[in-house]
Amino acid sequence: MLKKLALGAAFALALAPAASFAAPDGEPYVEDFAFSFEGPFGKYDQNQLQRGLQVYTEVCAVCHGLRYVPLRTLSAESGPGIPEEQVRAYAAENFEVFDEELDDFRPATPTDHFPQVTSVGAPDLSLMAKARAGFHGPYGLGINQLIKGIGGAEYIASLLAGYTGEEKEEAGVILYENTAFPGGWISMAPPLSDELVEYADGSANDLNNLSEDVAAFLMWTAEPKMMARKQAGFVGVFFLTVLSVLLYLTNKRLWAPVKGKKD
Repeated sequence: MLKKLALGAAFALALAPAASFAAPDGEPYVEDFAFSFEGPFGKYDQNQLQRGLQVYTEVCAVCHGLRYVPLRTLSAESGPGIPEEQVRAYAAENFEVFDEELDDFRPATPTDHFPQVTSVGAPDLSLMAKARAGFHGPYGLGINQLIKGIGGAEYIASLLAGYTGEEKEEAGVILYENTAFPGGWISMAPPLSDELVEYADGSANDLNNLSEDVAAFLMWTAEPKMMARKQAGFVGVFFLTVLSVLLYLTNKRLWAPVKGKKD
């Protein structure tokens, strides 16, 4: 428990600076991971979201809350897609919430949100992936996240997997070298390692996979309606294209007799 508290608190410090995108020659480096939800037709991988939820629950939840995420959304088809009865059991086994009517804590239910965690002052992770999106960085254009896939999920995954193994001591504080962290050195010990979490589905649980899975899950917590928004955008573009063609043909038909007249 103490180890998880220390890791979680350090994780909070590591996520504080904004992401940067530069060459790895001493500057912060964010790798362009190939997440399934990237691009105009991308969508979340339910299996990956379920694995990411497991990493969050076993490693991150001790210090970081997800207060904007209702527990019931874990059963959403556009999200982890966990059966409702399993969501009910998951909520009751892992979280407690304060009930004002009872004036006491009770096991969480699907109607509750993920509880806040304020004991260690760690930031809430609900919107972390969105806050660290690429268009808030030096590139300055949201189109980069759509085309290149560089966003908050990439920053989180790169940070978690970006330790070189080097460390040093400054002013009595141990610093660890990290290629994704601005400045290159952070006070957070590596929060993840190979086989730290044993996946229920037997998937590979090396450092890179753990980092990508929890980053994808945090992307979903920040953008749970991403797939619906992409679908709505595609439908909108399609109808606008059809309307433009119809307007062009109508305009051409109406003005054809006039243009055909000679003075």
